[in-house]
Amino acid sequence: MRKQEVRTGGEAGQGRGPSSPAGQVKALVDLLAGKSSQGSQAPHTADRTPHSDDSRIQKCQEALLNRAKGSPELSGPSPRLTNLLLVEGLTDLQLKEHDFTQVETTRGGWHPAKTIALDRLFLPLSRVSIPPRISITIGVAGVGKTTLVRNFVHLWARGQVGKDFSLVLPLTFRDLNTHEKLSADRLIRSVFPHTGESGLVAAALPKILLILDGLDECKTPLDFSNTVACTDPKKEIQVDHLITNIIRGNLFPEVSVWVTSRPGVAGQIPGGLVDRMTEIRGFTEEEIKVCLEEMFPEDHALSDWVLRQVQADRALYLMCTVPAFCRLAGSALGHLSRSKPGPQDAEPWTPRTLCELYSWYFRMALGGDGQEKGKASPRIEQVAHSSRKMVGTLGRLAFHGLVRRKYVFYEQDLKAFGVDLALLQSALCGCFLRREETLASSTAYCFTHLSLQEFVAAAYYYSASKRAIFDLFTEGGVSWPRLGFLTHFRSAAQRAMQAEDGRLDVFLRFLSGLLSPKVNALLAGSLLAQGEQQGYRAQVAELLQGCLRPNVAVCARAVNILRCLHELQHTELARGVQAAMESGGLAALTGPQHRAALAYLLQVSDACAREASLSLRLSKGVLQSLLPQLLYCRSLRLDNNQFQDPVMELLGSVLSGKDCRIQRISLAENQISNKGAKALARSLLVNRSLTALDLRSNSIGPQGAKALADALKINRTLAFLSLQSNSIRDNGARSVAEALAANRTLSVLHLQKNTIGPVGAQQMADTLKQNRSLKELIFSSNSIGDGGAGALAKALKVNQGLESLDLQSNSISDAGVAALMGALCANKTLVSLNLRENSISSEGARELARALCTNSTLKNLDLTANLLHDQGAQAIAVAMRENQALTSLHLQWNFIQAGAAKALGQALQLNRSLTSLDLQENAIGDEGASAVASALKANTALTALYLQVASIGSRGAQALGDALAVNRTLEILELPNRGVK
Repeated sequence: MRKQEVRTGGEAGQGRGPSSPAGQVKALVDLLAGKSSQGSQAPHTADRTPHSDDSRIQKCQEALLNRAKGSPELSGPSPRLTNLLLVEGLTDLQLKEHDFTQVETTRGGWHPAKTIALDRLFLPLSRVSIPPRISITIGVAGVGKTTLVRNFVHLWARGQVGKDFSLVLPLTFRDLNTHEKLSADRLIRSVFPHTGESGLVAAALPKILLILDGLDECKTPLDFSNTVACTDPKKEIQVDHLITNIIRGNLFPEVSVWVTSRPGVAGQIPGGLVDRMTEIRGFTEEEIKVCLEEMFPEDHALSDWVLRQVQADRALYLMCTVPAFCRLAGSALGHLSRSKPGPQDAEPWTPRTLCELYSWYFRMALGGDGQEKGKASPRIEQVAHSSRKMVGTLGRLAFHGLVRRKYVFYEQDLKAFGVDLALLQSALCGCFLRREETLASSTAYCFTHLSLQEFVAAAYYYSASKRAIFDLFTEGGVSWPRLGFLTHFRSAAQRAMQAEDGRLDVFLRFLSGLLSPKVNALLAGSLLAQGEQQGYRAQVAELLQGCLRPNVAVCARAVNILRCLHELQHTELARGVQAAMESGGLAALTGPQHRAALAYLLQVSDACAREASLSLRLSKGVLQSLLPQLLYCRSLRLDNNQFQDPVMELLGSVLSGKDCRIQRISLAENQISNKGAKALARSLLVNRSLTALDLRSNSIGPQGAKALADALKINRTLAFLSLQSNSIRDNGARSVAEALAANRTLSVLHLQKNTIGPVGAQQMADTLKQNRSLKELIFSSNSIGDGGAGALAKALKVNQGLESLDLQSNSISDAGVAALMGALCANKTLVSLNLRENSISSEGARELARALCTNSTLKNLDLTANLLHDQGAQAIAVAMRENQALTSLHLQWNFIQAGAAKALGQALQLNRSLTSLDLQENAIGDEGASAVASALKANTALTALYLQVASIGSRGAQALGDALAVNRTLEILELPNRGVK
């Protein structure tokens, strides 16, 4: 997309003069063409008044309101149509894949993006920018692009949006397709043909919006490379050339242009010409529910049942984010519910594939089940005849339209394909085909949704292929040596695999689905012959699997083959790979069919939706083949695969992709060195989706840490980073500390087991004095000693962000603890402190006790495996009488005996905050256990007590048992070889 220029004072203040009555139309066209209206060619006139302009504008508004009368979609725009997503351009997925594939691959989600309100759609985004001239709104088929345009025009005519525009000229490509050639002058007149030239006086109109709705329906693709420039608004040229010149600014340079399109076709307009791109999002879960409730307003039980059926299949539910599909699914399932004999028959007929759903829709269109037990009645035979006739006529139109990328049809198209116009008046056709009058008083027809065109096309191909002796795709006159359905199916599969834009993907799915036993049972007698699929099903499954060739990457076409097998109800391949994923046996599955099935499961599996786990010996080759599909995994686990640096180059390319949706990735326990870390760091410079990166137990070293740290200075999305066990040492810690001084998004940092000493701790402490975003720092199993602890203590006195600090196993003695506790008296944010496995004695414990008497924010304190002894534990126990903030205290393995246990028991009788106490591996004996038991009879806060390996005998256990008979809050009590919950 092109960058918008800064508005200058002169441009902002430019005005336009009025024109003479004799040149009214010329004035409008001249204005649109960008000609100056301030010279002698625009004489002033006395009878041109603001009131006359207002009345003419009012007439245009009234004309638009009259045109919109009776449209049910104008009852009020939904929130998703009043707030569009601001996007920065088209992704590769949008440019290259079928609309269904876009929704399925992204699991019905959208990139996190800013939104823009409908009433600000054509306004500057900031004070220093100018309004967009060329705006594009994209959305998959059926998401509501035309509804959005009609709502905007309706609201503008009522003065509610677009108040900056004095005139809005709405056109659809369905209108433009009726012209072979058109001038810019005639284009404008065609919007309001009834007003005549006098109605188009607009010489004083400062801003005009030209709307071009439905670029994907343009009969000729726009070609910006080979279109001759035209600046004459009266010259008639081909319609596609006219649109190209308008977008380029050769014609109407001062007019704002708004184009709507499906994503793939929007790519015809060069990004450098586009000032603003927006996208219509689909339904949310709540909006799906509301849509279905509105379809059955008087039957809440039915709407609830339909919603449950949709939610039962993840693939169908994701597609219901497309409003048109949601309504189609609701109609089909509503018919299913009404037609089933009883509740017990609901489940076997509930659709679980696209073809099953559309088969129910077809049955609904027929007005009955189309099949009854016993001898078929004349009515049923008549219905069957009508359905076959409809498929034979509309199907040929749908199929060849699909092959030629034609989605709107006119009467001449219908005649060319031999469609009986009388047939279009039937209720059956009305369920599939929509009729619309164009501005040129001709009639346009289109299928109510693209998928319905694909379904009818597949039904036609299925029927025609059993008798055709030529290639149906080319209608060539040369017959094939070997005829039959399988030959035609192979041709369809090959063409679908070769179609780079995926336009035949869903067609092939429907064609495969027509061979499934369930669909055959649904359509037998009305469209299919009973049991005719049995002879082809196994052969078609083998043919489809044969299309999966050992390419370098598993493309979307290959994944679609697995979807075809699903429609065919041949799921053995996918089930086998899923079992291997669950058992950790992916290493043995390296064939192209297995790779395609794995890519398919990454999209459809509920488990993969939460986290795609590809750990345990996944080969580089398999990973490389899956790269295009990994883009859309939200959480990816690739632990313990022995991946080395070249694999990181591949993953870096994925993370750098514009389409990347990966939010969390774990690469723990591989063989990544500093080169691999540098490759990942380069991707972090541009990635906008990743929030968590786990690199624990690799070998990135100080250089790898520096590369990642440099990337963190720029990256604004990563919130979690684990560099555990990577030997980054003090130099690496210094680099990370420097990054934290600039980074404002990282909130969790794991640096344990990295041989970091006092110097590295000092660097980190200096940064913590400034940083406010880091919430959790794990610094355990290093060697920072008392010096490092002292440095961190100084930081804690001023830091206002850190909530959790882990200093386990860092050779910290009483001096270090004293410094930390001094800081704890001033700190107001730290919630969790881990000091286990250090060298804290009873003297350090007394410092801890003093801090606990003052601090009111610390909730979790872990002192496991220190040297507190009875004296230290008793000091802490005394402090716990006053402290009412701490909720979890770990004193495991601290040489505590009965004396300290008694002191803790006395504290528990007064304390009302502690919920978890750990005294494991301390010799408190029966005496200590009895003291704690006595406290439990009065304490109402403690919920977990751990006393394993605490030298407790039967007497102590009995005392605890008696306490449990009274205590009503303790939920967990762990004793040696016993557990009471």
